[in-house]
Amino acid sequence: MTTLDKRLHAYRDDLADAALQGQVEAARFVDGRPAQVTAATAPLRGAPEPGTQLSSELVFGETVTVFEDTGSVAWVQNQTDGYVGYTDSTALSDAIHAPTHHVAAIRTCIYGEPHVRSPGTMSLPICASVSLTGTKGRYAELATGGWVPAQHLAVLDDTESDFVAVAERFMGAPYVWGGRSDRGLDCSALVQLALMRCGVDAPRDSDMQEAGLGSPVPYDGDEEILQRGDLVFWKGHVGIWVAPDRFLHANAMDMCVSTAPFQDIVRYIQDNENQPVSSVRRL
Repeated sequence: MTTLDKRLHAYRDDLADAALQGQVEAARFVDGRPAQVTAATAPLRGAPEPGTQLSSELVFGETVTVFEDTGSVAWVQNQTDGYVGYTDSTALSDAIHAPTHHVAAIRTCIYGEPHVRSPGTMSLPICASVSLTGTKGRYAELATGGWVPAQHLAVLDDTESDFVAVAERFMGAPYVWGGRSDRGLDCSALVQLALMRCGVDAPRDSDMQEAGLGSPVPYDGDEEILQRGDLVFWKGHVGIWVAPDRFLHANAMDMCVSTAPFQDIVRYIQDNENQPVSSVRRL
């Protein structure tokens, strides 16, 4: 049998996606059922135990395929980027509302009523998907309940053109391994979310992005060849070259999204992790 990447293929010794029958070995194969994320963000873990390390996160409105649900923990595959993991059952709903809009602001709030003094009930991150049922003044009504400022939303095909500018809006957001919103995110999530807002599907992890995004740039250490928006990769890390003094990345050095001179970052990673730049990709 072929060894498939378990981050992107739902299979275990006891259970697997029916679509993988004949490709993997498992005691039982199931088709799975669709569900929709109703939490602002929900953990996607590599192990079923709550509180264990994040592999990724699910975002409000995303659709998942549920292969197992114990009532407290569900084993799912995110249909946005194919990522597989365990999440909280309470974050999912069997009711599917086809999205009409995305959150375009870095974060917005759901209000109980369509006026400025209404208490907020939940905040949604950029790229969350919502389904609208109507508008009242400056507010849009959600099919799931509540109201969102209409200026914070964009119809599905209304995307931005400058993913670097989107990424820069995350400046100062805390670094969280596996995180996928402005409340906390990692290096590859910064790239993924910025590209998503610009209508570009991007894999979840940096090694997947290095293999699948853009075209290679023949970088040999000469920074003169780099252009704004080039993705620079090391083993386990990715960032965005903006200018010689502005390399943008979510990083565990500053524990946030920050910028620094590119050559300082190259030296730091080489000195502390013994990792050279592995490649540069241009979209």
